[in-house]
Amino acid sequence: MKISYNWLQSYFKDKLPEPEKISEGIIFHAFEVEEMEEVGNDTVFEIKVLPDRAHDCLSHWGIAKEISAIFNLKILSHDNSETQNSKLTNLQVEVSNDKCSRYMGRIVRNVTVSDSPDWLKEKLNTIGQKSINNLVDIANFIMFDLGQPIHCFDLDKLNSEKLIIRQAREGEHLTTLDKKEVDLDESILIVADEKDPLAIAGIKGGLKAEVDKNTKNIIIEVANFDAVSTRKTARKINILTDAVKRYENELSPELCSITMNKITEMIINLAGGQAEEIIDIYPSKQEGWSITVSTDYINKRLGSNFSNDEIKNVWNRLNFKYQENNNEFSIEIPFLRLDLKYPHDLVEEVIRISGYDRLEEKIPEIEKGKLIDETYFKTLCIRRHLLDHGYSEVMTYDFKDKGDIEILASASDKKFLRNNLTDGLKESINLNTLNAPLLGMEKIKVFEIGTIFLKDREEMRVAFGDKKKIEEMTLDEYLSKCNEAKLSVSEESMRHVLGDGSLISDSNFKQWSIYPFIARDIAVWVPIDINPNNLFDIYKELGRELMIKDPMLIDKFEKDGKISYAYRLVFQSYNRTLTDEEVNEIMNKISDKILSLGWQVR
Repeated sequence: MKISYNWLQSYFKDKLPEPEKISEGIIFHAFEVEEMEEVGNDTVFEIKVLPDRAHDCLSHWGIAKEISAIFNLKILSHDNSETQNSKLTNLQVEVSNDKCSRYMGRIVRNVTVSDSPDWLKEKLNTIGQKSINNLVDIANFIMFDLGQPIHCFDLDKLNSEKLIIRQAREGEHLTTLDKKEVDLDESILIVADEKDPLAIAGIKGGLKAEVDKNTKNIIIEVANFDAVSTRKTARKINILTDAVKRYENELSPELCSITMNKITEMIINLAGGQAEEIIDIYPSKQEGWSITVSTDYINKRLGSNFSNDEIKNVWNRLNFKYQENNNEFSIEIPFLRLDLKYPHDLVEEVIRISGYDRLEEKIPEIEKGKLIDETYFKTLCIRRHLLDHGYSEVMTYDFKDKGDIEILASASDKKFLRNNLTDGLKESINLNTLNAPLLGMEKIKVFEIGTIFLKDREEMRVAFGDKKKIEEMTLDEYLSKCNEAKLSVSEESMRHVLGDGSLISDSNFKQWSIYPFIARDIAVWVPIDINPNNLFDIYKELGRELMIKDPMLIDKFEKDGKISYAYRLVFQSYNRTLTDEEVNEIMNKISDKILSLGWQVR
């Protein structure tokens, strides 16, 4: 997200540190700053806000709060009180869907649509936003300021003074503000009047109620729409907007009231008009929550030695309200910090604000008998057992074309998390069977240990088998089958499984070729006293660099005082695709050599 230095300064009475210092502070305590750019007399930061903080930091206010904590600067608060004398209203809002957790609507009459003042144009232009008119610009400004998307409808273009938030009906259509035709269906949440769709909720407004230069009366929409529904719909209709980016990462419905008061104030100041009372549909108010965490808990998990005063300093810098009792803190979490749910979340806040350089570089002590996670230990046992029995390990994709859990924004043929390992193992066996000559294997036996995703849980399983049969079971079922069900995570049992601590061979890895291989089998009758290594040496000598694997003995049998040795030869180039003619030439030279020794090619 583009963040303006001058815009940030408006949140502080004290002069901010220089942009380079701001960038450094954000990088070491919060987010990655991907770029800094001089724009006029301003500096713009391109900040990569990660999804876990998108709900409160895709805004200048959110970044200003981070800067306040990082540099211990007092931030100006938003006054959430109503500043206008509001008239009674006839506006009605009907919410018939739980995908809208809060909907605030307000009529403002007798506004004047015009160009925005220069200061507003400049702020938007600085962050790459084009000025449209004062009403549209105000809505955009506040979204980039507070993080809450807003939409304005031209009241006089509606069928009546009533808005309905509902699922679209099959056969309904909407033309968006950028002239895109969208076919609606029952999976899409819309805002409508009593006759037509007006907007795709949380995504894009429609042309019917577009605010233009002739607009006199408007309805301001400040709403909270479901994150999952918004994300699915946006990708389904291929419309990704700044509003979508914020809604799909979940916003607190408490942000709506702050936003409604702020936009009302700006519209009255810049476009005139008279505001009517707010209609606020908020059936399930967001409940506050608190988290209890102790100094000992924090220090134990960080390997640190922070004092109570140092930890209280972090809470104060983050503007958290708290109560302290015997080195234990009960933190009242701000409504907008949806990412803070558990004590370990607060541990992260302490160290990122205090600075990661405060951590000592030491290896944590490990309790005797707890050297390894039990599940991991079981996988080691199973892996060693299967490797010892001639199986090779594979890793297949977690994403499949079918399953119990659908993934958003995934490839059309990989929309689900796998609910078994067997399907992937079958594909692996089929692929590796085709490549068996290159692998030097007569029979493909593979296994996989991995997680599957069911409707109600995740589960670790093992699957193993070959072309004829595949078995799949839980780790405990496999261990029980192998009479190894009673395992203890101890040093002795670990040493038994791990040996010297390595499951990796000493051989060096050699890069494989991306070009196709050609396999040829050759069987030769030789006197019974001839060592098969003689044939091996002939194949190696004449195959030269194109024989990328050692000749593999695949069959032998005796008859009439002679013995037949059958070898498989595999040819491949690292820089081109071989032709049959090239391989035939080599095979002819091999045959000629064998015949010159008095032996017979079968």
